[in-house]
Amino acid sequence: MTGQPMVVVLASGRGKRFVTSGGNGSKLQARLGDCTVLDHTLRAVQASGLPWHLEAASHPGMGDSIAAGVRATAGSPAWLILPGDLPLVQPQTLRQIAQAPQSLDVVVPLVRTTHGNGSVNGLQRGHPVRFSARCGPELMQLAGPQGAAALVRAWGETLWPVQDTGCILDIDTLEDLRRAEQLLGLRKGPLAV
Repeated sequence: MTGQPMVVVLASGRGKRFVTSGGNGSKLQARLGDCTVLDHTLRAVQASGLPWHLEAASHPGMGDSIAAGVRATAGSPAWLILPGDLPLVQPQTLRQIAQAPQSLDVVVPLVRTTHGNGSVNGLQRGHPVRFSARCGPELMQLAGPQGAAALVRAWGETLWPVQDTGCILDIDTLEDLRRAEQLLGLRKGPLAV
């Protein structure tokens, strides 16, 4: 297959932790600067130049959402699975994961995190996770809350170093939203570590 990988933006979640933490309504519709959390994520996807699909229908779990998004875009050469609650992800990170060698079945961004003093804190896996077309039939059968974690283990992941903390800063709580607001206000260019 030729062509660019399809970004599947997952926007079906209920966001219970966000409400429990004091947030009002959907975390994806929470205001972050000049627009919503989801709008920030979609802006990055659009700026990447990659084809994309928004999976916003109600589904019982993340696995169901992934399956629906992959079924809706069947025939794609690969899929980048991107939760809609990553408003600081950078377009170049999406392109970088999309451009990893096609021979790799599962590509997971890996971010080096640092302390305030610049020392290395650790390494953390992020999103989007790219799956090859060979993974498609199994992605289309996913169900439940666990997403595609079992497929990542089964197919074996290739960790792909990126310099974008936006691919690990998801919005699950009101505190996460406040942290994103602070980082968004400080950002002059790409958010890197």
